[in-house]
Amino acid sequence: MKILVTGGAGFIGSNVVDGFIQEGHQVTVVDNLSNGVETNINKKAQFIKADIRSVIMDTVFEKMQPDVLCHHAAQIDLRKSIVDPIFDADVNIMGSLNLLHACVKHQVRKVIFASTGGAIYGEQDYFPTDENHPVHPLSPYGVAKLTLEKYLYFYHKNNGIDYVVLRYANVYGPRQNPLGEAGVVALFTEKLLTGKESIINGDGTQTRDFIFIEDVVRANLQALDYPQTEIFNIGTGIETEINQLFNLLKEKTGSRKEAVHGPAVPGELKRCALSYTRAEKLLGWKPKYRLEEGITRTVEFFQKMKECVRV
Repeated sequence: MKILVTGGAGFIGSNVVDGFIQEGHQVTVVDNLSNGVETNINKKAQFIKADIRSVIMDTVFEKMQPDVLCHHAAQIDLRKSIVDPIFDADVNIMGSLNLLHACVKHQVRKVIFASTGGAIYGEQDYFPTDENHPVHPLSPYGVAKLTLEKYLYFYHKNNGIDYVVLRYANVYGPRQNPLGEAGVVALFTEKLLTGKESIINGDGTQTRDFIFIEDVVRANLQALDYPQTEIFNIGTGIETEINQLFNLLKEKTGSRKEAVHGPAVPGELKRCALSYTRAEKLLGWKPKYRLEEGITRTVEFFQKMKECVRV
């Protein structure tokens, strides 16, 4: 199968590309490298450096003639979306519409869309949250992801494009960028390994649902073969306090450095946990990795990267 993966040089996208290639699919990666890293890209994948907002995308679709679009490219910084919602909408809405227009023109049969499980629901009324929970996003980032879900429904009804939406919880694991604003596991790990100060926003009692990257890769592989159109939460259903996460990372890194508490960030949720019941029932997917196991593997990855830099 020919698969076009946008954002395929990024943390999640590059791991998904590896999974597709391992299963024997032909993959083309499109990434503008604003957040992604070219060395993340599987050598068996074709790489095209391009922005999803560019008119070049039509030529990419025309030449490749993909069967499936797996769309991970995005402006991923929730805080930046609050500061500059116009830029966020330009990338996450207009850029994505550029891709969907090309899908119609070049008869792409299916779209797998990387959405968000935390930012779409807003403050949750019950835990773990299922896909029928009301959607009240508190950030432009969440609004944009929800908007694209609605556009996918439109293109499905009017143009026959099938889609699977994967609403990710907080994804972590090897290759996550420790220098950006997103990805608290990578941020804390890098700080602890280098002896730098870690800042916890607010009192640290806020909770998140942390899902290991390899579980996310499996969700994409199973979505590829899913014969219908559906929205799935991809999470563990377990709440973990940020303070608890930091202490676990402190233990695994062997650091004695304590965290410093800073002000809470507007637009960030107090609690989050996603039910995977629908994914288990219809997609045959459920998480395999416990947090401690995933954190251990993540810390080992960053320790090896640190050793390589020294050499």
